[in-house]
Amino acid sequence: MPVIHHVSIDVSDLERSAGFYDAVLAPLGWRRHTDFGLGIGWGIERPWFFISTREPARAGSERVCFAGAGLAAVKAAWKGGIEAGGTDEGSPSQKAEYGPSYYSAYLLDPDGYRIEIAVG
Repeated sequence: MPVIHHVSIDVSDLERSAGFYDAVLAPLGWRRHTDFGLGIGWGIERPWFFISTREPARAGSERVCFAGAGLAAVKAAWKGGIEAGGTDEGSPSQKAEYGPSYYSAYLLDPDGYRIEIAVG
């Protein structure tokens, strides 16, 4: 049983953010499972990551890290996020400080939330 049941963040523009997360999550094998007007949920077998417009966006020091199935998935997710309006915070590369096989990339989503895609 997973330790985390779900993660939810508030965004300022649902469609803009949905496009960003579609582009980041599709290369990782995720898909939209729910779209309930004020929010959207993604996952592999079930939704566990949600965005909504129920409250104002409040990006700060949080970071969400999504697992990639390999280096190509990390690169594709990062590239998709950049092309969908994300801001580069660290291109895909080896991060030896986190271990010999740790490879990741960093983005800011359209509301400034810190996103990492990693393998290792």
